[in-house]
Amino acid sequence: MPTITVIGSVNLDIVAKAARLPAPGETITDAELHHFPGGKGANQALAAQRLGADVSLIARVGEDGSADEALTLLREGGVDLANCIALPAAATGTALIAVAPSGENQIVVAPGANRLLHPDDFEPPATDALICQLEVPVDTVAHAAQTFGGFFCVNLAPAKRIDVAVLQRADLVVVNEIESAWYGNTLKACTGLIATTRGSGTATLEQDGEVIAEAAPPTVTAVDTTGAGDTFTAALTVALVEGQEPAEALRFACAAGAAATTKMGAQSSLPGRDEVENYA
Repeated sequence: MPTITVIGSVNLDIVAKAARLPAPGETITDAELHHFPGGKGANQALAAQRLGADVSLIARVGEDGSADEALTLLREGGVDLANCIALPAAATGTALIAVAPSGENQIVVAPGANRLLHPDDFEPPATDALICQLEVPVDTVAHAAQTFGGFFCVNLAPAKRIDVAVLQRADLVVVNEIESAWYGNTLKACTGLIATTRGSGTATLEQDGEVIAEAAPPTVTAVDTTGAGDTFTAALTVALVEGQEPAEALRFACAAGAAATTKMGAQSSLPGRDEVENYA
């Protein structure tokens, strides 16, 4: 069982499932409203835990009712929350999500306490792997990259300017096709693996400018794509740390990401190991 630390965000997702996504300036009515635990850090932590890793989460939430709701599935799932600290002067992060019947979504995030996870607040523990995303301050991610000695994965989402040293340090960088285009030639600084997802299209794994593996996600009936990329990131990290070959690990990650789209919600849809292996 690999040990993994995740440094990242915790949000409460407020999801409106509508007949279609609105155009700019348009109001869509008759939606169904749901609350789900979310945040890229929390999603990736619970995904890795359900896929067989022993996971701890370093994060910040507010001292409010939203935090209790946002942390419910992490607690139930056995993720170590000793370093997930509630700050009395902050609000828990909130994501406003519109979801169409196709599973496509639009997301706006109010980070709240996620902005207050500072580099001097923690030291990464001695786990096998560390996963970061960019819903916390980028200097916090840079500090983690500099001080952690194990397998380091950074999911460059949402796309932000980041110290090139983070890319040079990373053993695994994960982007989707939009983020890949945003970073462009900056990704050439990466010395490790670069995984690029393309929704239902073929994902690739590159190293030193060469594609070393490709995998297409299995065909599923997508209900909600929220959290699929987080599941992919967690699954690929778990598989590589377990020692799976790159092509096998990429297939496993694609299957996990696809399985996560078959249910509503980010964390409520995260698949277990057996479910992913049935798809892979």
